[in-house]
Amino acid sequence: MPSGQILLADDDAAIRTVLNQALSRAGYDVRSTGHAATLWRWAAQGDGDLIITDVVMPDENAFDLLPRIKKVRPDLPIIVMSAQNTFMTAIRASERGAYEYLPKPFDLKELVAIVGRALSRPRGAPSANLPSEAEDIPLIGRSPAMQEIYRALARLMPTDLTVMILGESGTGKELVARALHDYGKRRKGPFVAVNMAAIPRDLIESELFGHEKGAFTGALTRNAGRFEQAEGGTLFLDEIGDMPMEAQTRLLRVLQQGEYTTVGGRVPIKTNVRIIAATHKDLRISIQNGQFREDLFFRLNVVPLRLPPLRERTEDIPDLARHFSAQIEKEGLPRKAIDADALDRLKRHRWPGNVRELENLVRRLAALYPQDTITGPIIEAELDLNPRAASSPEPAAAPEGETLAMAVERHLGVYFRKYQNSLPPPGLYHRILREIEGPLIGAALAATRGNQIRAAELLGVNRNTLRKKVRDLDLQVIRSGR
Repeated sequence: MPSGQILLADDDAAIRTVLNQALSRAGYDVRSTGHAATLWRWAAQGDGDLIITDVVMPDENAFDLLPRIKKVRPDLPIIVMSAQNTFMTAIRASERGAYEYLPKPFDLKELVAIVGRALSRPRGAPSANLPSEAEDIPLIGRSPAMQEIYRALARLMPTDLTVMILGESGTGKELVARALHDYGKRRKGPFVAVNMAAIPRDLIESELFGHEKGAFTGALTRNAGRFEQAEGGTLFLDEIGDMPMEAQTRLLRVLQQGEYTTVGGRVPIKTNVRIIAATHKDLRISIQNGQFREDLFFRLNVVPLRLPPLRERTEDIPDLARHFSAQIEKEGLPRKAIDADALDRLKRHRWPGNVRELENLVRRLAALYPQDTITGPIIEAELDLNPRAASSPEPAAAPEGETLAMAVERHLGVYFRKYQNSLPPPGLYHRILREIEGPLIGAALAATRGNQIRAAELLGVNRNTLRKKVRDLDLQVIRSGR
C-alpha cells in the first residue's frame, strides 16, 4: 500500500475535496490548504513528502513560491496544476524545478500514478534556469494534444537527447525544434536549420560537413559545413527522410563517435552539436524499401515527438487565428475580428496544409477584405466549403453483400491510390479511427434520440468516455422532447 504525506494547495475547495478523496483512497495522508502562505509554512518546517499545488493562489503565485521551497527542500517533488494551459506554463513549471506539470482538467488516475512515481524514486537537481518570459510564444493551443507536446518539451529542455519530430507538412516541426533550442541549455549557441529536400543530393555532404579547397570541381576555397556552423548549439535536420544513403553513413558516424571529416579532408573533427531531426515520412517504410539506414533511424529516434495535424485539434483554431491576427497587425495589415459562424466553418475545414494554411488564410483575409469582421460566408467562399457538409445526406447504396470491413477496405484502397508515387502522411491509424468514431457515435445518439446514457450502453463504453468523445469530435447532440 502506498504511503507518504502529500501537501495539497488549491484555492478551489471542490478541487481540494476531490483530490483529497482520491489520494486518501490510494493510501496517502493528505493535508490541504487554499493559501500559498500555509503551504510555504508546512514545507519550510519539513512537513510533507510531496507537494501538489495550483499556480494561481489568492495570496501568491506558485511560480514565485516554488524557488523558495526548492532552496530549503531541493529533493521535495512538486506537481504543478494549472488551468492556464499554455506552452509557457509548462516551461515555467520545469524551470522552477517542478517534478510534473498537469493541465486542468486532468485524469485522477493519472495524477495518482504520477504521485506514486514521484515518491518511489529520488528527484535530481532542478532544471537549469530558462527564460521566464517570451514576447512571442512559439507554440499556440490548449487542446489535450498540444498539452502532451508542452509536457514532453518541458521534460526535454534541460537535456541533450536527440529528438525526432514527426508530423505532416505545416504542423510546426521547425517551431518545436526552435523551442527546444531557445528554451534549452544550448540557447546561447547557434540554431542551424537544414532542409534535406531543398538541397541537391550531390551537394548534401558538402553542405553538412563542409569541404576542403580542391575537393571537387568548383571548390575554390575551404567551406565550413552546417555542423561547424552549429558548434555548441543545435542542428535541425528537416525532412531527414530525403537524405541520400552516403550522407546517412557520415551522419551515423557523427552520432556514434562524435566526429566527422570534411569532404576532401583527412583529419577527424570533434563536434559538440545537439541533433534534432524531422520528417513527414514513415521512416520504417523507407527502411523496408532500402532508402533509410535502420541503425541511423534508431540513433535519431531516441525521443519521437508526433505533432498532431490541425484537424485533430480544431479547438485551437480560435487561439491560433487571434495569434496570427496580432502578428500581421505588427506588420502593418489591419486586424480582423472573426465571428462565431466563421469560426465554426473554420473548424469544419480539413486543413490539408495544417497551421501554415490557417496562417496564410488569416493573412489573405486581412489583405483582401475591407470588412472589420470576417463572417461565415467569407470563410465559405475562401475555403470552398459546402454549406450542406454538416447535414446527413442519404448514403449511397453499398454493393450487394458488402460487409463493413469490406467497405472500409474499399475506402482505403481509393485513399491509397491518391498516393501512387509516395506514402500518405503519418498518423493514418488515428486519422481513420477518428473518421469512423464520429459516424458510429452519431448513429448511436440518433438511435437513442440523443440519450447519452442509453447510447453509452448501446456502444458498450463508459458514459463519461462518450461525453468526452462527443466533445472532442464536436458532435451535435439533438435531444428529443417528452
